[in-house]
Amino acid sequence: MKKAPYLKAGEAAAELGISTTTLYAYVSRGMIRSQAAGDDPRARRYSAEDVDRLKNRKEARHHPEIAAKSALHLGLPVLESAITLIEDGQLYYRGFDAVELAAKATAEQVAALIWTGDFNADYCPWFAEAVDVPPIIESQRCRLSPFERFQAALPLAATTDFAAYDLRPNGVAATGGRILKLMTMLAANRPFEGGLAATLARGWGADEAQAVRLINAALILCADHELNVSAFTVRCVASADATPYAAVIGGLAALGGSKHGGHTERVVAFLREAGSPDGVYEAMAARLRRGERIPGFGHVLYPEGDPRGRALLGMVAEAYPDAEAVAFAEALGKAGTALLGEQPTIDTGLVIAGRALGLPTGAPLALFGIGRTIGWIGHTIEQYGLDQLIRPRARYTGVRSAQR
Repeated sequence: MKKAPYLKAGEAAAELGISTTTLYAYVSRGMIRSQAAGDDPRARRYSAEDVDRLKNRKEARHHPEIAAKSALHLGLPVLESAITLIEDGQLYYRGFDAVELAAKATAEQVAALIWTGDFNADYCPWFAEAVDVPPIIESQRCRLSPFERFQAALPLAATTDFAAYDLRPNGVAATGGRILKLMTMLAANRPFEGGLAATLARGWGADEAQAVRLINAALILCADHELNVSAFTVRCVASADATPYAAVIGGLAALGGSKHGGHTERVVAFLREAGSPDGVYEAMAARLRRGERIPGFGHVLYPEGDPRGRALLGMVAEAYPDAEAVAFAEALGKAGTALLGEQPTIDTGLVIAGRALGLPTGAPLALFGIGRTIGWIGHTIEQYGLDQLIRPRARYTGVRSAQR
């Protein structure tokens, strides 16, 4: 039987083993959501989801062996955050639909929203400071992919950016602006001019207005995705009061993995294997016959399809209807539905956008990294504000008494 989404005050208090007075205190501190029940403004009902979450936390404190088995399991909240909500197949940044933001906002405005909670915050000072690419990275540009440049340059830039030790919200936002500006310059191989999307578009030779809009949308759709492995890594690093540079470096290390942002490279390989839109179905069928997974399809959090992938692919088709990349996307969608019953994810969307725009090798992952850094900076700000070291417990499974 499905549990009711809301509880009465007495029911919620009983579940938690507390008094109604304590329950009201939890509500006032934002720990439990409540809403009016009926016409009486004094009558309230309380979120069963929040009550269960607090109950699980309480039990975990008393039974660390239970916490070790379940605390990091997909779907169980690990940390509280006010940045991103994934609900009913949709993605929201601080209450704003991410797909709608991708169509009408700039990446800088979304950064302001995620970092400050104010969509209209003045973000210009964050991107006004001069940023230099470390000389050693300049000399190695041709040998490194954009993502590798990020990983090589940020530790060097951190050694001279002493303002990054200011861990107050405004200071972190300013550092975030410098980091994003540097990453954009590294990916575009040109000076920063006109904003994140415009600089990338010019550097990649795709500076027409519709290309800028598409790159901007990709950055926004990649900006955050709740507590995935990279965001969790970022928060762990930030919880130690390491600088935002260190947190972003940790996030990049996780993002590059083939099960995360590096999954875009698997999509690229699959399209190369297919050869043409006409070869997609057979390539997918061949992989299935071999017992191999199909990259870029299906997401556990979106049973009805990834809204980010759907939105980005739709924007590509609208901007470049005659591009071969759009034909690829259509073939992928049909084959995925027929053979897998799944829809393309943001990984596929990034690769198709890169093909349609003629972007260089590694651009999809670079877009993912720059966009996701917006969210990572938001998570560092949030984590610094909590002032809590993240320290999970381990359930020991080794030998208790070694024999010599």
